[in-house]
This record gives sequence, C-alpha cells and structure tokens, in this order.
Amino acid sequence: MKPVKLAVALKHEFGKQEAPRVVASGRGAFAERIIEKAIENQIPVHEDDHLASLLSKVSVPSTIPEELFEAVARVLAFIYRVDKRGMG
Repeated sequence: MKPVKLAVALKHEFGKQEAPRVVASGRGAFAERIIEKAIENQIPVHEDDHLASLLSKVSVPSTIPEELFEAVARVLAFIYRVDKRGMG
C-alpha cells in the first residue's frame, strides 16, 4: 500500500438518510489507519485526492456540504456498480 497523506470516511445508508456523512477524517498515520480499517471491514476504498481535500474540511460527524453532493454521488454510484458486480 502506498503512503496515505489524507483519508476521509463517508457513510451513507441508501433510503435511510438523505446525504452522506463524513464519519472520519485524518492525515498521515491516522489516514493510513482509516484505509486499513476500511479494507479490514471490506468497505470499498476510492482514491480522489481533490475530493478528499475538500471533504477533510467538513467537521466530523457532519453531512457533506450541498456543493459536494454531485461529486460524492458519482463516487458512490461507481462503488455501488463495482460492488454489485462482485468486484469490491
């Protein structure tokens, strides 16, 4: 695994909540731990440095800002398609 500088964990329960929430955010060793926990729990990991940088400014735990809905929706749609095919 390459070194991780920044990681942001999102949670979204389709049908239960309107918008995803930032549930963890960190840099350096804490970012690496976020990624490790995701992998351990078979949670898909998606790399997008720019989006992670924007989301890292959101307080934890908080709903993502409306201006990031579209970008996060694209990521969630991609992850859903990958998981549905059994690749994630």
